[in-house]
Amino acid sequence: MRSNGTMRARHRRRPTAALTGLAVAAGLILAGATAAPATARTAAEAPGGRAAPAASGTAAPGTSTTADPVGPPQGNFLSAFLYSTTRPTALPTGANDWTCKPGPAHPRPVVLVHGTFENRYANWAALSPKLKDDGYCVFALNYGGSKGPVLATGDIAASAGQLAAFVDRVRAATGADKVDIVGHSQGGMMPRHYIKNLGGAAKVGRLVALVPSNHGTSLLGLGLLARLVPGADAVVGAACPACEQQIVGSRFLKELNAGGETHPAVDYTVIATWYDEVVTPYTSAFLAPARNVSNQTIQGHCLVNTTAHINITYDRTATRLVQNALDPAHAQRPTC
Repeated sequence: MRSNGTMRARHRRRPTAALTGLAVAAGLILAGATAAPATARTAAEAPGGRAAPAASGTAAPGTSTTADPVGPPQGNFLSAFLYSTTRPTALPTGANDWTCKPGPAHPRPVVLVHGTFENRYANWAALSPKLKDDGYCVFALNYGGSKGPVLATGDIAASAGQLAAFVDRVRAATGADKVDIVGHSQGGMMPRHYIKNLGGAAKVGRLVALVPSNHGTSLLGLGLLARLVPGADAVVGAACPACEQQIVGSRFLKELNAGGETHPAVDYTVIATWYDEVVTPYTSAFLAPARNVSNQTIQGHCLVNTTAHINITYDRTATRLVQNALDPAHAQRPTC
């Protein structure tokens, strides 16, 4: 049972979450108006690790070029997102070292997959350097959009195709048979399409999903964000196919979850939070029980933790749970 103190903390958290959402929305508006034209853009990567043709000064989604800046570690999502508004192709520290070779302690590279309206730097500016310090080969892609910091809005099946090409490139560069995937929100759900429909089951060892939209969200979740961005309500369906596909009962989710939600060759870990304001209810993140599925909440390890959807990739309890899922033989007790 949740304590009265925890419930009070939850009520205090709501205004904070609203203010954070408003700030992010302002950042989205600013990004659309002021994204630096001199910064390299991203577009789709062709299978086999070759960059697809792109306009002058652009690169393919998921690829890295000499124009991609490496951003500093950040302590929260908002700081990282604001940094990315003028550096939309920024790499989180530690990611995309294409000379990295996995060692015996961590034989599978880790691929980081960002969420809707986000990008690789905004999501992973804290976790990427942490995993690199742990000894992993770490890779992160941008997907689901053509330019700017606001990505993962395109058709989810097409985004899964971009992930498939990126994983193949990682495997070719590192010599690894399989990768492990860590994803946030859509980035925790979309890889399941890759695993189920695009051959990913033979190439993925673990999927660690932070607040994934596995069973969709109510209109309250995506609608809340849309209402914070002027005019977004009118264009969500047309300009953000991924938004429509993540609403509870969508055709995409029905097809994704039909016939079983997981593949027996892959281990799945879901990390949710009681205070998720986007994937609502928070239990929508959970996968159907199976021997290779672990459904967890942050509060199951730290009752007083009030981390919500956006900032979970910067939460130290969630970070430890990710580390434990990637390396269960050396798991450590999470701290609050």
